[in-house]
Amino acid sequence: MDLAQKGLLLVLCAAIISGISIFLNGIGIKGFEPSVFTFSKNVIVAVLLFSTIIGCSGFSRLRKLSKKDWLSLSLIGFLGGSIPFLLFFYGLKLTTGTTSAFIHKTLFIYASIFAFIFLGEKLHKGFVIGAMLLLMGNYLFIFPDFELSRGHLLILLSTLFWAVENTYSKHVLNRLSGTIVAFGLMFFGSLFIFAFLLFSEKYSLVISMSAVQYGWIIFTALLLFLYVFFYYNGLKLVHVSTATSILTLSVPITTTMGWIFSGNFIQLSQIVGILCAILGIFSIIFYPKIFKQELRAYEGC
Repeated sequence: MDLAQKGLLLVLCAAIISGISIFLNGIGIKGFEPSVFTFSKNVIVAVLLFSTIIGCSGFSRLRKLSKKDWLSLSLIGFLGGSIPFLLFFYGLKLTTGTTSAFIHKTLFIYASIFAFIFLGEKLHKGFVIGAMLLLMGNYLFIFPDFELSRGHLLILLSTLFWAVENTYSKHVLNRLSGTIVAFGLMFFGSLFIFAFLLFSEKYSLVISMSAVQYGWIIFTALLLFLYVFFYYNGLKLVHVSTATSILTLSVPITTTMGWIFSGNFIQLSQIVGILCAILGIFSIIFYPKIFKQELRAYEGC
């Protein structure tokens, strides 16, 4: 297995975990104050990632980080580990329609544009075809109602923040490992969210939750740990456009879990949507290889 294939596999694992996690977060968030829920999960994930780094190499990898590296990690935490999480979960709590899911799954469009402008990543014909198929597939699968509200605008803003963070993280991954970048995302993100909790005087809620709430936090934090670990180690090896496109596969996974627990049956339009999404991913990943186009991400990082 070459580096590109390894990266694709890691991101695919992240997409599967994301689909499961989004479904569970949609259930669990209703019983929490969003900022407290986000902070509590992120802290646990930061501790787990720190333990992973120390367990693999001791403190040596962290001691070798320069001031520039720490500054980059703190910026990643600000752009991707704090503000967008708060915006997304507040938006999720304010909305109940399908538009939220559709908005969030347009992340790959914005991230790909940013990567094209700032990283020089090529957007080949296969990506354009795949992007149209993914959008069509998500539309058929989700059937967004397009009734925009304040919650939807918050989710759109969080999606743009994550697109910027993905692009900048890819740049930082040229010199740092995926696990360290994921740690920076969660650790500094937690610090920024804690500052928000202090400012809004909500910090006391962190230690006044019920046993059931703590259970939800621990369980969803474990899923988040697996997600960021797989995703950022995969992002190091593939294009931003490829990685963020694969994440859209979380939509059918989330919805399938909803069917399982609600007893509803899949509709014909949703089957067509799944096929469009799969063809879209196939086009984005394999078009360069089929037509012998050289892309820098497939030469190894």
